[in-house]
Amino acid sequence: MNSLIATSRNFRQAARILGLDSKLEKSLLIPFREIKVECTIPRDDGSLASFVGFRVQHDNARGPMKGGIRYHPEVDPDEVNALAQLMTWKTAVVDIPYGGAKGGIGCTPRELSISELERLTRVFTQKIHDLIGIHTDVPAPDMGTNAQTMAWILDEYSKFHGHSPAVVTGKPIDLGGSLGREAATGRGVVFATEALLAEHGKSIQGLTFVIQGFGNVGSWAAKLIQQRGGKIIAVGDVSGAIQNHNGIDIHALIKHKEEGASLIEFTGGDAMDLNELLVHECDVLIPCALGGVLHRENAAHVKARYIIEAANHPTDPEADEVNILSKKGVVILPDIYANAGGVTVSYFEWVQNIQGFMWNEEKVNLELQRYMKSAFKNIKEMCRAYDCNLRMGAFTLGVSRVARATVLRGWEA
Repeated sequence: MNSLIATSRNFRQAARILGLDSKLEKSLLIPFREIKVECTIPRDDGSLASFVGFRVQHDNARGPMKGGIRYHPEVDPDEVNALAQLMTWKTAVVDIPYGGAKGGIGCTPRELSISELERLTRVFTQKIHDLIGIHTDVPAPDMGTNAQTMAWILDEYSKFHGHSPAVVTGKPIDLGGSLGREAATGRGVVFATEALLAEHGKSIQGLTFVIQGFGNVGSWAAKLIQQRGGKIIAVGDVSGAIQNHNGIDIHALIKHKEEGASLIEFTGGDAMDLNELLVHECDVLIPCALGGVLHRENAAHVKARYIIEAANHPTDPEADEVNILSKKGVVILPDIYANAGGVTVSYFEWVQNIQGFMWNEEKVNLELQRYMKSAFKNIKEMCRAYDCNLRMGAFTLGVSRVARATVLRGWEA
């Protein structure tokens, strides 16, 4: 299902549960601003290349808009709209004072040199610099971008507005980035998992885990789960999947990947069919890659007891709506809570930049744990109040906070 349709459907269901006025519902759904710009750069060979950049600023009722910038060939207005809207509810769920935004450029980063990526980033920043800002819209890294990309945006933006470290988050530490930011999304996934398991009288120790996706989020989540006594029995990425019923040595696998080898070349596990990864027998399944990987065709075969949505939109609504997973007793921890660790520590980075006072990593991690635990408690309260599952508990929590802020600022029906 189209990601925008899926996200809007979850929002409308939450709006019905909350009994929102239809005009307010429509107002909350429509983006504040949509930006589309043409970015032409000289290639290293002297030829010219043009790319299309997007920035969707969804809502600013609760504070500056916040969201990543991704470089990917499939970036399009629908995807960016969906992710911007998702950020609005996500920031509200963890109760940080932001709205939602998202951006991207339709390109294939691996086909561009470092100098070409820098030129593209600077041209994109030139086109949108007057529409982003410390108290307006604060970008961050996403798929295909990283701390270096944010450094280029910071530098280009500062040429127009003066030194402004708080204009982006996920920066290099030397330019005002926060300690703990690199691990934040994966660490937040682990804190969220601990909160859910504790609700069911369990802990990570002794449980089996399958992780789909072994990039930044998947690798950090796996590393921290293993440190807590969890057993990672299968891992997969775009190159393939491996399994080891005795547990995969995550430290060795990370070192293997850092040396440039592919996951399926790792000798500490046996190769398996990538299509079997999501339905592999385990206690906890953590999708950390692309959206829509759990759907009507494979949901009935899922054997995990718990699904932690570390990716955005990994479970297609059709798999939820026909109750395939819920009938099997599978508990799903939704993406707008489970992967909120990254934006939460981005908020901490923004606060540190504005104050001009940096935190140590221990403080960052303790504050992240506090925010994730508090958010889970609030989600459960919404579940009890409206007799709904965790997804709708999270959506009703996020939507109600944004709706309340919108009305308090003077919205009139």
